[in-house]
Parts: sequence; structure tokens; C-alpha cells
Amino acid sequence: MLSMICIILTLLASVLVILAVLVQNPKSGMAANFGASNQVMGVRETTNFLERFTWTMAIAIAVLSLVATLAMGRGGVAGDSEISDDARMLQEQVIEGQLPAMPQAEIPAADETVPAEAE
Repeated sequence: MLSMICIILTLLASVLVILAVLVQNPKSGMAANFGASNQVMGVRETTNFLERFTWTMAIAIAVLSLVATLAMGRGGVAGDSEISDDARMLQEQVIEGQLPAMPQAEIPAADETVPAEAE
């Protein structure tokens, strides 16, 4: 349950980072020439807020990802126990001699002709 909440919060933080980056003014290029007029009118505080918000959301994404991973534990992967049971059963069959250790492939005889459909 905790992992699902962390995943949802991570997705929400990701969307907020995307929006914050899109709202920010570019710091280079042609728009940089017009940046001085924006700073005079008080937009500088908004730029600082958006930058801090972006960094905060990026850190939140990293922390939430780690928490979600830790909350999942070993049972978080679907079918993990079934896969280990199947692998254990196959190992026992190989050890008991019921299955060959290396799968054998049949090699066709050299005198067999290739059917016309395969050509």
C-alpha cells in the first residue's frame, strides 16, 4: 500500500516538475536579452521560487522512488515465488537424472532432402 502511495506521489511530483520547467524563462538565447526588464518588474522572486520548487520536486522524486522500492520488499515482484518454485523443481529433475543437464537438439541426417515448401 505504501509503495502505491509513493508511486502516485512520484507521478504527481513529476508532472509538477514538468510544469515548473515549462513556466521558467530560458537563461540563454534570444530571451536572455530581455531578461533585465523582467527583473526590474519583480519577476526575479518568481524565478527564484520556481528554481527552488524544481529542485525540491526533483529531490522528492528521488526520495519517493527509494521509499517505494524499499516498501515493495522482496514480495513486490509478481510471481516471484512461483518462478523460484519452478526453478527448484527443474534443478531437482536435473539432479535426479530425469532431465538432461544440457538440452539436446536433434540434428537432421545429411541424406534428407529439403521439402519444396521451405525453399
